[in-house]
Formats: sequence, structure tokens, C-alpha cells
Amino acid sequence: MIPRSKAPLILIVPALIIAIIALLIPPIPQPLSYHNFADHRSWLGIPNFNDVASNLPFAIVGILGLIVMFTPGATKFVDHRERWFYLVMFAALILTAFGSGYYHLAPDNARLVWDRIPINIVFMALLAAVIAERVTVPVGLALFPVFEIVGVASVLYWRSSELRGHGDLRFYAAVQVYAVVILLLALLLPPKYTRGSDLAIIVGFYALAKIFEAADQQIFSVGHIVSGHTLKHLAAASAGYWILRMVKKRELVR
Repeated sequence: MIPRSKAPLILIVPALIIAIIALLIPPIPQPLSYHNFADHRSWLGIPNFNDVASNLPFAIVGILGLIVMFTPGATKFVDHRERWFYLVMFAALILTAFGSGYYHLAPDNARLVWDRIPINIVFMALLAAVIAERVTVPVGLALFPVFEIVGVASVLYWRSSELRGHGDLRFYAAVQVYAVVILLLALLLPPKYTRGSDLAIIVGFYALAKIFEAADQQIFSVGHIVSGHTLKHLAAASAGYWILRMVKKRELVR
């Protein structure tokens, strides 16, 4: 384990390294081919039905999460302020279901904004929650609004760059990479609660979602049953469920 006194290095050094790499590489535009998903099948008058409907698990996990957060005794927080991170996170999962569903009805860059913003809100809330638990609650609370502003700003910056004709995903990608790196490095800090290894499983589901996303066409070509992007939604929603499972099952480390 790394002592908590080294936490600033864990938070700052990766940010500097990722920022330098992002500045050194050329701008990354959003290819329009990204919106051409493999499964275009409609059902019940809903276009791209599977990619739209597969967002429902986000809403289910989000609603269940909010119910658990408001149920006395269902979770154990040393500091009641820690609950705020998860309230925002589960609320944002519900927004993700609506935002991603809206995007997949007619995929384009304008609608993609409403898909990516709530996803980043979820990421940043989880990141702040982990910092509050592994470092201190005041540090997590102080960074919480900063993370959220940066997360939303990264999406808006990408969108504004596309509107200017020079699309640039570097800021957005850097924020996501930083979140994943810090979640994994946090495992090296002394835990306040049990089930800390669940963070690795959560990151694993996210990585699996990215693999499914990249293999969208290839997966759909096998029998034309389900596409990689549909499976991506299910894997990402599973990460949300694992967060809920972790919070319900964990205990205070004695």
C-alpha cells in the first residue's frame, strides 16, 4: 500500500503525463463513420431498436441506485457527505439512458453530445467518490465540482471544435483515460471500506464495453443476432450495477 501522504502525487503526476501526451499528438476528429452502427433494424416503429432499447439497463441501475441511497441502513457511509457522489452518479446513469437513447434514434455529432455528457458525469462522480474514500472526504468534495466541470467541458470543447471544422477529441479522451488510471491507482491507497477490488472489475467492464464498441460490425456479422454496440451498452450498464453492488455489500475496514 502507498501511504495517503503520497496521494497528491498519484493525482497530479498522471494528469501531467496524460496532458503532455495529449498536447503532443495531433488533433483527433470524430469520424462520421462512427455513427454508422452495424444494427439498423427497426422494431415497433423505433429505428435502431437494439441500440436504443439496450440503454434501458442504465435507467434501471440508476433508479435502483437512488432507491438504495435513500433507503436507511442499505448502505454504510462513515461520512454522510459521501452519499452525494453516488446520488449524482446514479442520477446521471438515468440521464445516460435518455441521452444515449436519444442519440441512437438518429446518430449524429449534435446528438452525441447528449450521450457523452451524462457518461462523463458518471465517471467524474465515481472518481470523486473514490478519492473521498481513499484520500479524505474534504479532498473528494473539493475536487468533485472541478471534475464535473472538466468532464462536461471536454465534451463541449469537442463539439465546438467540430462546429469550427477542426474536430478534436483529445481533451475528451484525456479525461476518460485519467479517470480509468486514477481508479486503478487508487487500489494502491489504504481502503476505508472492504470490496476495494471491485474497482478493478468496474474498470474491466468498461474495457469490455470499449472492445465491444470497436468490434461492432464484426460481432454483428456473426449471425446478425446482436451488434457489438448493443453489447457495449450492456457491459457499461453492468459496470454501473457493480458499483451499486459494491456499495451495498462493503463494510468498514476495522
